[in-house]
Amino acid sequence: MQHKTFFWFFFPTATAMLLFIALPILSVVTQSLFTPHDQVFKIVESCGPFGCKQITSIDTEATDALKQARPLGQWSGLDVYLDRGHLAVSEVAAAWGASDSMGQFFKAIGNLPFYRAMSFTLTYTFVVTPLLIALGFMIALSVNSLHRHLKGLAIFFSLLPMIVTPLIGSLILFWMVDSRGVLGTGLQWLFSDPDLSLKASTSLTWVMLIVYGVWHSAPFAFVVFYAGLQTVPKETLESAMIDGATRWQQTRYVVIPHLMPLVTFVALIQLMDHFRVFEPIVGFNAEAHATSLSWIIFNDLGGETRLLSSASTTSVLTIIGVSILLSPVLVRTWRDFNAKG
Repeated sequence: MQHKTFFWFFFPTATAMLLFIALPILSVVTQSLFTPHDQVFKIVESCGPFGCKQITSIDTEATDALKQARPLGQWSGLDVYLDRGHLAVSEVAAAWGASDSMGQFFKAIGNLPFYRAMSFTLTYTFVVTPLLIALGFMIALSVNSLHRHLKGLAIFFSLLPMIVTPLIGSLILFWMVDSRGVLGTGLQWLFSDPDLSLKASTSLTWVMLIVYGVWHSAPFAFVVFYAGLQTVPKETLESAMIDGATRWQQTRYVVIPHLMPLVTFVALIQLMDHFRVFEPIVGFNAEAHATSLSWIIFNDLGGETRLLSSASTTSVLTIIGVSILLSPVLVRTWRDFNAKG
């Protein structure tokens, strides 16, 4: 392909990436380095029949003029990144010096907002991703072994969790695990504990969110792996059968190596998606027990005071976290590509 042809072929994609990815990221990074202007106050003397007194009020004109002169706010550099609401460098250093063990140290910083959210985010990401890959693969193998008249119905029911909107799905499960719901009542009967509540326990809430994450994301892995199973060389499988390989040996030594590129693809997509977990926390109303980085951004942008600098800082840290998380997979993919080349 000629360079000119390639340029015009790639130009629309490059323009879209610049407008909708690069520029927003640049804007967020810039906003994270500035904080809102302080309010300008003025002292007014008010006199009445009983004497005069001074009243402090906000000088709206001076405040508006300051905002117009410097719309981004006042320069703060990395102060927002290092404050208590984010990396909390001072608090972490103090906890490190006062802790006698690593367990005590992690317990101390676990009360900080950013590290509490990071703890759940990483747990959710590294537990849900391998479980959904394994579950999706098993469902794909099961559906692929069914009679062709039953495959359509099985595929339809397997895709139902992905069809349901994430927020609606989490709300439905939230009502089901309530003490008056089907699952909540069943668990109380199973454990003979009428006071058992999934919503009142932090550990049970985490388990509930993880179960929902696997249930909702497994259909994506199923679709990818089921499509990949249709491309497995039949000659190789027949040769393995002739050599006496069992069903497990065929799966381990033929099917799984053939699907490894798809496993990498699913892992990349799901790692990025789960690191930005948000809808289940809102749907389950689980903010008291579990928060994520995306939820912190949402919380900073809500209410009457929009903390743009704080939300931007958390967004930048989230981008950095996703990049670090994906770097081993991307490096391995690049090495495999070069080896095959």
